[in-house]
Amino acid sequence: MKGLELSEKYYEKYGKEMLNECFSDIVSQTAVGLVGYGSECLGFDDDMSRDHDYGPSFCIWLPREVYIQYGEKMQEAYDRLPKEFMGFAARVEEEQGKGRVGVLCLEDFYCGILGREFAPETDGEWFAIPEASLATATNGMVFEDRLGRFTGIRQALLAYYPRGVWLKKLAESLARAAQAGQYNYARAMKRGERIAAELALSKFVEEAMRIVYLLNKKYAPFYKWMPRGMKELPVCSEIGDMLALLYRIPDPTAAWEKAAPTDYLYQPNTQDQRVLVIEAVCNVLVQTLNEMGLSGSQDNFLQSHVAQVLSKSEEET
Repeated sequence: MKGLELSEKYYEKYGKEMLNECFSDIVSQTAVGLVGYGSECLGFDDDMSRDHDYGPSFCIWLPREVYIQYGEKMQEAYDRLPKEFMGFAARVEEEQGKGRVGVLCLEDFYCGILGREFAPETDGEWFAIPEASLATATNGMVFEDRLGRFTGIRQALLAYYPRGVWLKKLAESLARAAQAGQYNYARAMKRGERIAAELALSKFVEEAMRIVYLLNKKYAPFYKWMPRGMKELPVCSEIGDMLALLYRIPDPTAAWEKAAPTDYLYQPNTQDQRVLVIEAVCNVLVQTLNEMGLSGSQDNFLQSHVAQVLSKSEEET
């Protein structure tokens, strides 16, 4: 059973009764769900995930003024709930996983993830928050929110970046992907610098995935979950399988032994199968940019689209 489903069932069985019977005077100010750090909050947990931070549990968020007065007492009641449920053992927490469930101060919860208690309002505030943090603050499920304050912040975040911020982030990722995959990978391979080439390849893969998330207007999660999350995106999800091909291609060193010093700068070295995949990925991205009206160029070099994407941002200001 997925952690989110287990959490909701556990709350419905024990948590709701505890709140209604023991805290009837403040139950209207609670929000309940499972949001935050951990694969279970993303719905990506599996059998391997159950070795830590998995088990019957949920979060109760209280506004600070209510948490100060009732938080400790409510946590004691939460701790008295049955530890095992539906055949699942009690939650096993690692040291760094403590404090992710139970009774939490609403403002401290968001501040701990975002560095601020409320949704950002200016472009600068949006840029200051790492994208993975925004994904962490908006994942999971809210089972109930009687007050609406927790969900209000959540909905403001889920509304996604302001258009200008979105386009600037997209332009930045296009530039980084072009530099890493279509430029520096080739230069490093030609020089025989395999470590540098592998780093360039990895940076290209990460930025290509980030572009896919941006095109879907979906916050990219922590890097190890980016490939998994791409499978569920409606736009360019096929790029995940294309990127996976890069790691199944045999050593391409021989493909660079006869390459002229500058040939690869103007014409991709098609003897390297990795280059073919990189260019195929870029082609899908370019076609999508065109379809979305973000660029009118057919140039496969992603850098060539940066100015056009940025111009769309300027049109909105």
